[in-house]
Amino acid sequence: MRHLGDLDVSDIGLGCLGMATAYGRPDTASARRTVARALEAGITLFDTAEMYGRGSSESVLGAALGRHRDNVVIATKTGIRTLPGLGLPVGFDGRPERIRRAIDRSLRRLGTDRIDLYYLHRVDPTVPVEESIGAMAEAVTAGKIRHLGVSEAAPDQIRRAHAVHPLTAIQMEWSLFTRDPEAGALAVARELGIGIVAYSPLGRGMLTGSAAATTNLPLLDFRRLLPRWRRANLIENLRQVAIVREVADELGASPAQVALAWLLAKGDDVVPIPGTTSPRHLAADLAARDVRLTADQRERLENVVASGPRYSDGGSALR
Repeated sequence: MRHLGDLDVSDIGLGCLGMATAYGRPDTASARRTVARALEAGITLFDTAEMYGRGSSESVLGAALGRHRDNVVIATKTGIRTLPGLGLPVGFDGRPERIRRAIDRSLRRLGTDRIDLYYLHRVDPTVPVEESIGAMAEAVTAGKIRHLGVSEAAPDQIRRAHAVHPLTAIQMEWSLFTRDPEAGALAVARELGIGIVAYSPLGRGMLTGSAAATTNLPLLDFRRLLPRWRRANLIENLRQVAIVREVADELGASPAQVALAWLLAKGDDVVPIPGTTSPRHLAADLAARDVRLTADQRERLENVVASGPRYSDGGSALR
Protein backbone atom coordinates (compact mmCIF):
# COMPACT_ATOMS: atom_id res chain seq x y z
CA MET A 1 0.00 0.00 0.00
CA ARG A 2 1.04 3.59 -0.60
CA HIS A 3 -0.25 6.99 0.49
CA LEU A 4 -1.72 9.65 -1.77
CA GLY A 5 -1.96 12.40 0.79
CA ASP A 6 -4.24 10.81 3.39
CA LEU A 7 -5.70 8.27 0.95
CA ASP A 8 -4.33 4.72 1.11
CA VAL A 9 -4.14 2.83 -2.20
CA SER A 10 -2.29 -0.13 -3.67
CA ASP A 11 1.25 0.57 -4.91
CA ILE A 12 0.13 -0.08 -8.50
CA GLY A 13 -3.28 0.92 -9.85
CA LEU A 14 -5.18 0.06 -13.01
CA GLY A 15 -5.72 2.60 -15.79
CA CYS A 16 -9.05 2.08 -17.56
CA LEU A 17 -8.73 4.15 -20.74
CA GLY A 18 -8.38 1.08 -22.95
CA MET A 19 -11.66 -0.35 -21.70
CA ALA A 20 -13.48 2.13 -23.92
CA THR A 21 -11.28 3.72 -26.54
CA ALA A 22 -7.81 4.66 -27.83
CA TYR A 23 -5.95 1.37 -28.31
CA GLY A 24 -7.99 -0.45 -30.93
CA ARG A 25 -11.48 -1.93 -30.64
CA PRO A 26 -12.49 -2.28 -26.94
CA ASP A 27 -13.08 -5.79 -25.57
CA THR A 28 -15.54 -5.41 -22.70
CA ALA A 29 -15.40 -9.07 -21.68
CA SER A 30 -11.61 -8.97 -21.40
CA ALA A 31 -11.80 -5.67 -19.51
CA ARG A 32 -14.11 -7.23 -16.92
CA ARG A 33 -11.80 -10.22 -16.53
CA THR A 34 -8.90 -7.84 -16.00
CA VAL A 35 -10.77 -5.96 -13.27
CA ALA A 36 -11.55 -9.29 -11.59
CA ARG A 37 -7.88 -10.29 -11.76
CA ALA A 38 -6.86 -6.90 -10.37
CA LEU A 39 -9.19 -7.34 -7.40
CA GLU A 40 -7.74 -10.80 -6.74
CA ALA A 41 -4.22 -9.36 -6.83
CA GLY A 42 -5.02 -6.65 -4.27
CA ILE A 43 -5.21 -3.65 -6.59
CA THR A 44 -7.41 -1.02 -4.96
CA LEU A 45 -6.98 2.03 -7.25
CA PHE A 46 -9.01 2.06 -10.48
CA ASP A 47 -8.64 5.13 -12.69
CA THR A 48 -11.11 6.23 -15.38
CA ALA A 49 -12.61 9.45 -16.80
CA GLU A 50 -15.85 10.71 -18.24
CA MET A 51 -14.19 11.31 -21.63
CA TYR A 52 -13.03 7.70 -22.04
CA GLY A 53 -15.50 6.46 -24.61
CA ARG A 54 -17.90 9.26 -23.57
CA GLY A 55 -18.48 7.55 -20.24
CA SER A 56 -18.42 3.92 -21.37
CA SER A 57 -15.22 3.22 -19.42
CA GLU A 58 -16.97 4.38 -16.24
CA SER A 59 -19.95 2.14 -17.02
CA VAL A 60 -17.77 -0.91 -17.68
CA LEU A 61 -15.72 -0.31 -14.53
CA GLY A 62 -18.75 0.22 -12.31
CA ALA A 63 -20.37 -2.99 -13.50
CA ALA A 64 -17.13 -4.96 -13.19
CA LEU A 65 -16.49 -3.83 -9.62
CA GLY A 66 -20.00 -4.73 -8.50
CA ARG A 67 -20.09 -5.90 -4.89
CA HIS A 68 -16.39 -5.03 -4.44
CA ARG A 69 -17.05 -1.32 -4.76
CA ASP A 70 -16.63 -0.57 -1.04
CA ASN A 71 -13.18 -2.21 -1.01
CA VAL A 72 -11.62 -0.04 -3.72
CA VAL A 73 -10.75 3.54 -4.61
CA ILE A 74 -12.48 4.81 -7.75
CA ALA A 75 -10.83 7.77 -9.46
CA THR A 76 -12.41 9.61 -12.36
CA LYS A 77 -12.02 12.98 -14.06
CA THR A 78 -13.82 15.86 -15.75
CA GLY A 79 -12.87 18.91 -17.77
CA ILE A 80 -12.32 17.72 -21.36
CA ARG A 81 -14.95 18.45 -23.99
CA THR A 82 -15.61 15.76 -26.62
CA LEU A 83 -17.46 15.53 -29.91
CA PRO A 84 -20.94 13.98 -29.66
CA GLY A 85 -20.99 10.42 -30.92
CA LEU A 86 -17.32 10.08 -31.76
CA GLY A 87 -16.00 10.99 -28.32
CA LEU A 88 -12.94 12.75 -29.74
CA PRO A 89 -11.47 15.47 -27.49
CA VAL A 90 -12.00 18.96 -28.88
CA GLY A 91 -11.12 21.23 -25.96
CA PHE A 92 -11.54 21.97 -22.29
CA ASP A 93 -14.53 22.88 -20.14
CA GLY A 94 -13.91 23.71 -16.50
CA ARG A 95 -17.04 25.79 -15.92
CA PRO A 96 -18.56 25.13 -12.48
CA GLU A 97 -22.03 24.42 -13.88
CA ARG A 98 -20.62 21.87 -16.29
CA ILE A 99 -18.56 20.19 -13.54
CA ARG A 100 -21.65 19.85 -11.32
CA ARG A 101 -23.52 18.04 -14.09
CA ALA A 102 -20.51 15.86 -14.90
CA ILE A 103 -20.21 14.65 -11.31
CA ASP A 104 -23.80 13.43 -11.24
CA ARG A 105 -23.43 11.69 -14.60
CA SER A 106 -20.26 9.91 -13.46
CA LEU A 107 -21.96 8.75 -10.27
CA ARG A 108 -24.78 7.21 -12.31
CA ARG A 109 -22.47 5.46 -14.75
CA LEU A 110 -20.25 4.10 -11.99
CA GLY A 111 -23.28 2.92 -10.01
CA THR A 112 -22.06 4.48 -6.78
CA ASP A 113 -23.04 7.20 -4.35
CA ARG A 114 -19.55 8.74 -4.08
CA ILE A 115 -16.34 9.13 -6.04
CA ASP A 116 -13.22 8.51 -3.98
CA LEU A 117 -10.83 10.68 -6.01
CA TYR A 118 -12.06 13.25 -8.52
CA TYR A 119 -9.66 15.07 -10.80
CA LEU A 120 -9.88 18.16 -12.92
CA HIS A 121 -8.67 16.39 -16.07
CA ARG A 122 -7.17 19.55 -17.55
CA VAL A 123 -7.20 23.14 -16.37
CA ASP A 124 -9.43 25.19 -18.67
CA PRO A 125 -7.42 28.27 -19.71
CA THR A 126 -10.66 30.29 -19.96
CA VAL A 127 -11.82 29.50 -16.42
CA PRO A 128 -9.85 30.35 -13.26
CA VAL A 129 -8.76 27.09 -11.67
CA GLU A 130 -10.16 28.37 -8.38
CA GLU A 131 -13.68 28.31 -9.86
CA SER A 132 -13.33 24.77 -11.20
CA ILE A 133 -11.93 23.43 -7.93
CA GLY A 134 -14.55 25.38 -6.00
CA ALA A 135 -17.33 23.47 -7.77
CA MET A 136 -15.57 20.19 -7.01
CA ALA A 137 -15.17 21.23 -3.36
CA GLU A 138 -18.94 21.78 -3.15
CA ALA A 139 -19.38 18.12 -4.08
CA VAL A 140 -17.01 17.12 -1.26
CA THR A 141 -19.21 19.01 1.19
CA ALA A 142 -22.27 17.29 -0.29
CA GLY A 143 -20.68 13.87 0.20
CA LYS A 144 -20.48 13.06 -3.51
CA ILE A 145 -16.67 13.19 -3.60
CA ARG A 146 -14.11 12.21 -0.96
CA HIS A 147 -10.82 13.59 -2.34
CA LEU A 148 -9.75 16.03 -5.06
CA GLY A 149 -6.92 16.08 -7.57
CA VAL A 150 -5.71 17.79 -10.73
CA SER A 151 -4.23 16.24 -13.86
CA GLU A 152 -1.45 17.71 -16.01
CA ALA A 153 -1.47 20.99 -14.08
CA ALA A 154 1.42 23.43 -13.93
CA PRO A 155 3.13 24.06 -10.55
CA ASP A 156 1.38 27.41 -10.00
CA GLN A 157 -1.99 25.85 -10.88
CA ILE A 158 -1.38 23.09 -8.34
CA ARG A 159 -0.70 25.71 -5.64
CA ARG A 160 -3.79 27.73 -6.54
CA ALA A 161 -6.02 24.65 -6.61
CA HIS A 162 -4.64 23.39 -3.30
CA ALA A 163 -5.36 26.77 -1.69
CA VAL A 164 -9.07 26.37 -2.52
CA HIS A 165 -9.33 22.79 -1.27
CA PRO A 166 -6.50 20.44 -0.19
CA LEU A 167 -5.51 18.16 -3.07
CA THR A 168 -4.88 14.49 -2.45
CA ALA A 169 -3.14 13.69 -5.74
CA ILE A 170 -1.82 15.10 -8.95
CA GLN A 171 -1.90 12.91 -12.03
CA MET A 172 0.88 13.32 -14.59
CA GLU A 173 2.28 11.32 -17.45
CA TRP A 174 5.57 10.05 -16.02
CA SER A 175 7.80 7.32 -17.37
CA LEU A 176 11.31 6.70 -18.63
CA PHE A 177 10.11 8.40 -21.82
CA THR A 178 8.25 11.33 -20.20
CA ARG A 179 10.04 13.21 -17.45
CA ASP A 180 7.96 16.40 -17.40
CA PRO A 181 6.86 16.14 -13.72
CA GLU A 182 10.50 16.35 -12.65
CA ALA A 183 10.66 19.93 -13.96
CA GLY A 184 8.59 21.37 -11.11
CA ALA A 185 5.24 19.70 -10.46
CA LEU A 186 6.83 16.87 -8.48
CA ALA A 187 8.60 19.24 -6.08
CA VAL A 188 5.46 21.30 -5.49
CA ALA A 189 3.37 18.22 -4.84
CA ARG A 190 5.84 16.93 -2.28
CA GLU A 191 6.11 20.32 -0.61
CA LEU A 192 2.32 20.35 -0.17
CA GLY A 193 1.99 16.68 0.81
CA ILE A 194 0.19 15.68 -2.39
CA GLY A 195 0.61 12.20 -3.86
CA ILE A 196 1.67 11.54 -7.45
CA VAL A 197 -0.24 9.21 -9.78
CA ALA A 198 1.81 8.34 -12.86
CA TYR A 199 -0.25 7.54 -15.94
CA SER A 200 1.15 5.93 -19.10
CA PRO A 201 4.11 4.59 -17.05
CA LEU A 202 5.00 2.29 -19.97
CA GLY A 203 5.11 5.12 -22.50
CA ARG A 204 1.72 4.08 -23.93
CA GLY A 205 3.17 0.63 -24.43
CA MET A 206 6.29 1.62 -26.31
CA LEU A 207 8.54 0.76 -23.38
CA THR A 208 7.36 -2.84 -23.61
CA GLY A 209 9.01 -3.06 -27.02
CA SER A 210 6.22 -5.29 -28.30
CA ALA A 211 5.26 -5.06 -31.96
CA ALA A 212 1.59 -4.64 -31.00
CA ALA A 213 2.50 -1.37 -29.27
CA THR A 214 5.14 -0.11 -31.71
CA THR A 215 5.42 -1.31 -35.31
CA ASN A 216 2.13 -3.19 -35.67
CA LEU A 217 -0.54 -0.99 -34.11
CA PRO A 218 -4.23 -1.86 -34.53
CA LEU A 219 -6.00 0.11 -37.24
CA LEU A 220 -8.11 2.14 -34.80
CA ASP A 221 -5.23 2.86 -32.40
CA PHE A 222 -4.84 6.58 -31.69
CA ARG A 223 -1.08 6.19 -31.23
CA ARG A 224 -0.88 6.30 -35.02
CA LEU A 225 -1.46 10.05 -34.64
CA LEU A 226 1.29 10.65 -32.07
CA PRO A 227 4.75 12.00 -33.01
CA ARG A 228 6.68 9.29 -31.17
CA TRP A 229 5.23 6.66 -33.51
CA ARG A 230 6.30 8.43 -36.69
CA ARG A 231 8.93 6.43 -38.52
CA ALA A 232 12.11 8.40 -37.71
CA ASN A 233 11.14 8.88 -34.06
CA LEU A 234 10.01 5.27 -33.70
CA ILE A 235 13.33 3.92 -34.95
CA GLU A 236 15.23 5.99 -32.39
CA ASN A 237 12.79 5.20 -29.61
CA LEU A 238 13.19 1.47 -30.19
CA ARG A 239 16.96 1.96 -29.82
CA GLN A 240 16.23 3.50 -26.42
CA VAL A 241 13.93 0.62 -25.53
CA ALA A 242 16.88 -1.69 -26.26
CA ILE A 243 18.70 -0.09 -23.31
CA VAL A 244 15.74 -0.92 -21.07
CA ARG A 245 15.73 -4.46 -22.45
CA GLU A 246 19.43 -4.88 -21.60
CA VAL A 247 18.71 -4.02 -17.98
CA ALA A 248 15.70 -6.33 -18.01
CA ASP A 249 17.79 -9.22 -19.35
CA GLU A 250 20.29 -8.73 -16.53
CA LEU A 251 17.49 -9.05 -13.99
CA GLY A 252 15.53 -11.83 -15.67
CA ALA A 253 12.62 -9.39 -16.05
CA SER A 254 10.70 -7.76 -18.89
CA PRO A 255 11.22 -4.17 -20.12
CA ALA A 256 7.76 -3.29 -18.79
CA GLN A 257 8.66 -4.58 -15.33
CA VAL A 258 11.89 -2.57 -15.34
CA ALA A 259 10.06 0.61 -16.38
CA LEU A 260 7.54 0.15 -13.56
CA ALA A 261 10.23 -0.73 -11.03
CA TRP A 262 12.05 2.49 -11.94
CA LEU A 263 8.92 4.48 -11.09
CA LEU A 264 8.14 2.55 -7.93
CA ALA A 265 11.64 3.38 -6.69
CA LYS A 266 10.98 7.13 -7.10
CA GLY A 267 9.20 7.34 -3.75
CA ASP A 268 6.43 5.91 -1.60
CA ASP A 269 4.17 8.75 -2.74
CA VAL A 270 4.30 7.59 -6.38
CA VAL A 271 1.63 5.22 -7.73
CA PRO A 272 1.87 4.14 -11.39
CA ILE A 273 -1.37 3.14 -13.13
CA PRO A 274 -0.49 1.03 -16.17
CA GLY A 275 -3.49 0.48 -18.41
CA THR A 276 -4.41 -2.89 -19.84
CA THR A 277 -7.43 -5.04 -20.63
CA SER A 278 -5.38 -8.24 -20.56
CA PRO A 279 -5.28 -10.29 -17.33
CA ARG A 280 -1.98 -11.78 -18.51
CA HIS A 281 -0.37 -8.38 -19.04
CA LEU A 282 -1.67 -7.21 -15.68
CA ALA A 283 -0.08 -10.15 -13.87
CA ALA A 284 3.22 -9.42 -15.62
CA ASP A 285 3.04 -5.74 -14.63
CA LEU A 286 2.47 -6.60 -10.98
CA ALA A 287 5.67 -8.66 -10.94
CA ALA A 288 7.52 -5.34 -11.15
CA ARG A 289 7.09 -5.18 -7.37
CA ASP A 290 9.82 -7.80 -7.05
CA VAL A 291 12.35 -6.10 -9.35
CA ARG A 292 15.26 -4.39 -7.60
CA LEU A 293 17.45 -2.10 -9.66
CA THR A 294 21.12 -1.59 -8.85
CA ALA A 295 22.62 1.89 -8.71
CA ASP A 296 24.35 1.28 -12.05
CA GLN A 297 21.12 0.12 -13.66
CA ARG A 298 19.23 3.14 -12.36
CA GLU A 299 21.91 5.43 -13.77
CA ARG A 300 21.67 3.83 -17.20
CA LEU A 301 17.90 4.12 -17.18
CA GLU A 302 18.06 7.79 -16.20
CA ASN A 303 19.82 8.44 -19.53
CA VAL A 304 17.00 6.96 -21.62
CA VAL A 305 15.50 9.73 -23.77
CA ALA A 306 12.44 9.64 -26.01
CA SER A 307 12.49 11.06 -29.53
CA GLY A 308 9.55 13.29 -30.42
CA PRO A 309 6.99 15.19 -28.29
CA ARG A 310 4.10 13.46 -26.53
CA TYR A 311 1.44 15.06 -28.71
CA SER A 312 1.05 16.95 -31.94
CA ASP A 313 0.20 20.65 -31.60
CA GLY A 314 -3.06 21.05 -29.75
CA GLY A 315 -3.26 17.38 -28.86
CA SER A 316 -2.79 17.61 -25.12
CA ALA A 317 -6.43 16.72 -24.51
CA LEU A 318 -5.96 13.17 -25.77
CA ARG A 319 -5.44 11.85 -22.27
